[in-house]
Amino acid sequence: MILIVDSGSTKSDWIAVDSNGNQLLEKIRTKGLNPAILPKKKLKKIIKSNSLLKEHKESVSHVFFYGAGCGTAKPSALLKQVLEKMFVNAHVEVNEDTMAAVYSTISHDKEAAVVCILGTGSNCSYYNGKELVQSVDSLGYSIMDDASGNYYGRQLIRDYYFNHMPEDIKIAISSKFNMESDYIKYNLYKQPNPSAYLASFAEFMFLNKESEYISNLIKKGIRLFAINMIMQYKEELKTAPVHFAGSIAYFSQDEIKAVAQEMGFTVGNFERRPIEGLVSFHTKNL
Repeated sequence: MILIVDSGSTKSDWIAVDSNGNQLLEKIRTKGLNPAILPKKKLKKIIKSNSLLKEHKESVSHVFFYGAGCGTAKPSALLKQVLEKMFVNAHVEVNEDTMAAVYSTISHDKEAAVVCILGTGSNCSYYNGKELVQSVDSLGYSIMDDASGNYYGRQLIRDYYFNHMPEDIKIAISSKFNMESDYIKYNLYKQPNPSAYLASFAEFMFLNKESEYISNLIKKGIRLFAINMIMQYKEELKTAPVHFAGSIAYFSQDEIKAVAQEMGFTVGNFERRPIEGLVSFHTKNL
C-alpha cells in the first residue's frame, strides 16, 4: 500500500493506492501536519487519531508526504521521524508542498514553469524541468504569505476593527464569526495554529465576492503576491507560464487573470487539490 499525502497547515489529505494507482481506501483527511509549527507530540497525536491509518499502518510500503513547513531540513527530518515510527515497514519521503504543486500542475514531466501555492499559506518557485529554484526563503505567515488564507483572514479582522469595512460586510462577518477581541486574541496568541484560524475566514470572503470591497481585497493580496514573489522570476516569465495550486488560487482565478494581464505574465493551470496528480506521478516512478 502506498500512501500519498498533501498537507497544509489546516488539513492533510491522504490517499492509499496500489502500485497501479488503484485506490485501496476511502480518502482520509486529518488536521494539518506542519512540522514548522506543531511539536512532535502533536504530530503523532494527529496521525494516530485516525482509525484507518492506525488499522493499516503495517501494510504501508511507501509514504510520500508533501507539506507546508517541510522546505527546511530540521522540520522535515522531524516529520520523517514521526512517520517512520508510525509506518514501520514503509519507505518514507518528506518533501515541501511546492513539489506537490509542481507535479500536479505541469503539463509534462520536463515543463519549465513558475509554480505558486495559494492556500492557508503561500509560496512561489521556479521549476526548470528538473529541480526547484527558490528566489525567496519563506519566513511564514506572520511576515510573508501574501494572498494566502491567513493573509486574507488577517486583513478582514484588521478592516473590521479599524472600521475600513462596509457596514453590510461588517454585519455579515459578525453573524458568522465570534469577533469579540478576547476571542480573537485567544486564537491568535494562545492556540497552537493561528495561521489556520486566520485562514478560516477565507470561505466568508469567497461567499461575498460580489462586494466591491471583497473583490478589491482579493486583488490587493494577489498584486502583493505577484510583486513580491512571482516577479522575482522576471527572466523566466518571458517563456514560462505561471501555474497555481490551492483553494485560494482556485477560487480567485478571475482576479489572478486580471492581475496577470496588468503585470504581464501568462497564467497556466489551476489545481485545487494537488493530490490526484501525485498518484499518477508516483505510481509511474516507483
